Amino acid sequence: MLLWIFISVLCIAAAKPHSASFTGEYGGAGGKRFSQSRNEMDGPITALRVRVNRFYITGIQIRYGNNWSEYRGDSILGDLEEIFLRPGEDIIQVSGKHTTYLTKLVFFTNKGRNFPFGKDYGTSFNAVPLHPHTVLRFISGRSGLLINAIGFHWDNPSSD
Repeated sequence: MLLWIFISVLCIAAAKPHSASFTGEYGGAGGKRFSQSRNEMDGPITALRVRVNRFYITGIQIRYGNNWSEYRGDSILGDLEEIFLRPGEDIIQVSGKHTTYLTKLVFFTNKGRNFPFGKDYGTSFNAVPLHPHTVLRFISGRSGLLINAIGFHWDNPSSD
């Protein structure tokens, strides 16, 4: 009987659809690798800070729940822009452009809002999750003085 229950649980777990996916990495090869996978445990993405100069995305910081991630990139070069997501609002798509560095990011939400940062030049990309009804959970990439490259990690919305 216990063996039957164990096999049933394994079959149900195996039948559960996979929801996590990754898109990227977009940008150049320089910089030091970073990942905000640990920040995901603080809750859903609730705000973004993006620093932009005349040419590039120079820095990025994301708030997960009530906690801000470590700032990536240069913290003084360019103008800092900050946006806050509304309750129940999630990022469902990110497009942008890059050269050796990121030049543009546009975040799209499930509430029909979009938030553009940066300049419109370079090679275009469009990052969307591979599975339906999944949202941006955290970012990774490479940074130094600027944001060299970025990748997007998608999964089911947080239960927070």
